[in-house]
Amino acid sequence: MTGLSLPLLLAVFAGAAAAIWVAGVQLSAQTDVLSVRLHLGSALGGLILLAVATNLPEIAIVVGAATSGKVGLAVGNILGGIAIQTVVLVVLDAFGGTGRFPLTYRAASLLLVLEAALVVAVLAVVVAASQLPSGLIALRLAPGSVLIAILWAAGLFLLRKADGSLPWQASGEAPDNQGPPRGHSREKAARRDVGTARSATIFAVAALVTLLAGVVLERSGEAVADRIGLSGVLFGGTVLAAATSLPEVSTGLASVRAGDYQLAVSDIFGGNAFLPVLFLPATLLSGQAVLTHAEGTDIYLTALAMLLTLVYAAGLLFRPRRRIAGMGIDSLTALVLYAVGVAGLFAIVTTS
Repeated sequence: MTGLSLPLLLAVFAGAAAAIWVAGVQLSAQTDVLSVRLHLGSALGGLILLAVATNLPEIAIVVGAATSGKVGLAVGNILGGIAIQTVVLVVLDAFGGTGRFPLTYRAASLLLVLEAALVVAVLAVVVAASQLPSGLIALRLAPGSVLIAILWAAGLFLLRKADGSLPWQASGEAPDNQGPPRGHSREKAARRDVGTARSATIFAVAALVTLLAGVVLERSGEAVADRIGLSGVLFGGTVLAAATSLPEVSTGLASVRAGDYQLAVSDIFGGNAFLPVLFLPATLLSGQAVLTHAEGTDIYLTALAMLLTLVYAAGLLFRPRRRIAGMGIDSLTALVLYAVGVAGLFAIVTTS
């Protein structure tokens, strides 16, 4: 795509982003149907099926980068996307229509706090594993990527268990949060007059569109960054990451507008916990310990993602009622921290 003009590159980038948005809406709708009809459960459906589906653009970019030997791009795409996907919660809070209370007040649940803890735990392993020797690899497996996958799987098991029963009053639910239980929007969606086979077909087509659009988005975005002289790290961690987060925006808005606030937050945390698992296939495909190629900017963005996640974990526990500029105090804090974080990223890139 390097031979295309800048306006045409921007049009291709915007077209790919639009395709991801439209496909994301269908992925959300069909995941609602399939997770109920296949008896996956609200937690498992959100943390696995939709987490994989909405991260298909990142999966396409990581697979392409790993097979072509661009392992640095794979690392940057995985770690750069988590912070911006957490900021999606700001969008859901401000534009989702949560009423007079903020998103975290409505979604408050100990299960969501546990999901946030899983995100932080996985990212902590990412930081530690990035410091291991690059030669520490056997059978195309690196200890860091394997440990991340194991921790994610163990976290899913504990979350699944906690979803059934927590040794807390009212199963860890806060008073005056969303009325119906988490996943009620999926139960309603499953009653739609559409067959399971047709739903699975639509899901597969939407997933394929998302995959292909993700590849186009990455290639056109890289060409745009080169053309305007913007650092690939800065572009990838902001504009490209925002574009690949469009499925999370569309699915999250659908859940919030259906009054399923907990599901909306769970889908974001679930996707963020899943993204580092992609280091395992990236290592298998490239034959390199991919995570050891993390740059200082990648670790910086990882730390920012951990901080933003903890802000929302605190919001779920303290449940602020006040809204400022149309959002909760926690969302406003996250937005300010992300803006400061991007400014710091710009300073790192321009002075290095």
